[in-house]
Amino acid sequence: MATEDVDRYIADLEEPKRTTLEEMRRRILEVIPDAEQGLSYAVPAFKVDGRVVAGLAAFKSHLSYLPHSGSVLPSIRDRTTDYSQTKSALHFPIDTPLPRELVRELIEIKLQQTRSR
Repeated sequence: MATEDVDRYIADLEEPKRTTLEEMRRRILEVIPDAEQGLSYAVPAFKVDGRVVAGLAAFKSHLSYLPHSGSVLPSIRDRTTDYSQTKSALHFPIDTPLPRELVRELIEIKLQQTRSR
């Protein structure tokens, strides 16, 4: 994994996607500052202890937060009702990052899962 790959992915986006994903990257790194950054499944990913714990992706009309687990989002569904989602992705607007508190909670849940395995 290479930070430069994430840099290129974000740099290649049009505004406001670029600015929003860069802010999401900062918010993720506030929670896991030593995360290894790179691409997983061709989108930005953040690894802790060799496991991907968070990811981001840009699409035509939305951005996605990817917990890389099908059980993270259902566990906090009551706090994500303002967002559309699938089992494995939380969708958010192209011009508004997820709240810091939500990012922290998503990462902490995933970290708990990886530590219990």
